[in-house]
Amino acid sequence: MFERLSRQPDDPLLALIGIFKADPRPDKVDLGVGVYRDEAGNSPIFRAVKAAERSIWESQSSKAYVAPEGDQAFLDLLWSMVGGTASPVHAAGVQTPGGSGALRLAADLIRQAGTGKIWLGLPSWPNHAGIFAAAGLEIETYPYFDVSSQTLQIDSMLEALQRAQAGDAVLLHASCHNPTGAPLSAEDWTRITAVITARGLVPLIDSAYQGFGAGFDGDVVGLRAMVAAVPEALVAVSCSKSFGLYRERTGALFATASAEAAAATARSNLVAIARTSYSMPPDHGSAIVKTILGTPELYDDWRSELDSMRERLTALRHSFAAALGERWSNSIAIGRQEGMFSVLPLTPAEVMSLREKHAVYMPTSGRINIAGLKLADVTRVAGLFRAL
Repeated sequence: MFERLSRQPDDPLLALIGIFKADPRPDKVDLGVGVYRDEAGNSPIFRAVKAAERSIWESQSSKAYVAPEGDQAFLDLLWSMVGGTASPVHAAGVQTPGGSGALRLAADLIRQAGTGKIWLGLPSWPNHAGIFAAAGLEIETYPYFDVSSQTLQIDSMLEALQRAQAGDAVLLHASCHNPTGAPLSAEDWTRITAVITARGLVPLIDSAYQGFGAGFDGDVVGLRAMVAAVPEALVAVSCSKSFGLYRERTGALFATASAEAAAATARSNLVAIARTSYSMPPDHGSAIVKTILGTPELYDDWRSELDSMRERLTALRHSFAAALGERWSNSIAIGRQEGMFSVLPLTPAEVMSLREKHAVYMPTSGRINIAGLKLADVTRVAGLFRAL
């Protein structure tokens, strides 16, 4: 059987990790893989995570399965964090293996219940298209961001969505857009919501970076307004970045509806899909999140550390944008973007030149992870970009 298979190419971003590690140059800079790094280049474990793990180790009495839908206490606390404690909608959650697992579960539900079509903004996180295609969804695209001018394409986006049919899904980023860092304004969210409502579309909102952009609550203002306004929505949540739990694969998918029965029906279908996919979700990461969100002193310490990470990213953005100077006439836009990522108007040849000559690593798309910079390296790295 295996002889009939074709060798699949390596994921270019994941392959970049190995290439970077093998580079012996001491001044190498990794602007590639999307994990938060501190000034020392490490991806730290939150203090609150360590404390929660100690508490779990001391108190946990079983390693038996959790239910297919996951830990309900975790789901309730996580939805309060994302949807708000005064959310007017009915939200039915299912715990998933990371945010990617939540997106795949959502895609399977869309294929089962809707038109089987999803609208994806370009550019987007590369794995979005892969996940949706693997689930059998038809993918339509809409313009989101123009890299050369560093501008949001909201009018073109809304024009494209006017062609969507009732039951189609629309992928949106809650905040800290990956890969562009370009946020939607409150007015943008209102205009998109109006089109979605008028055309009977279903938003699938990917929330993966809460706390890294406009602030903890600011990052979900648009999400909360949209789910309160539309009849139905799907919200995929990742805990990888906000809690630093990358390897614990912790996430959830929430189906929101104005009617409780509709949300419950959606959840029953999600549980059935999950049961035949991965059966039971992993528990350790969700136990950590539940402990942090349910323990006031841990919650306060976690929020404080998350705030400091956001402040570091903001400072790096401003410094990098200023150091780029007139390399691009719109370099200042990079300083106004949010979160970990920006896409620079670079050619693949320029990206490869930076890698080969100067040990500066990034995908050939020009997407950079701002957190991969160190303040001490900003001037040098920006100078390399200016010299291209």
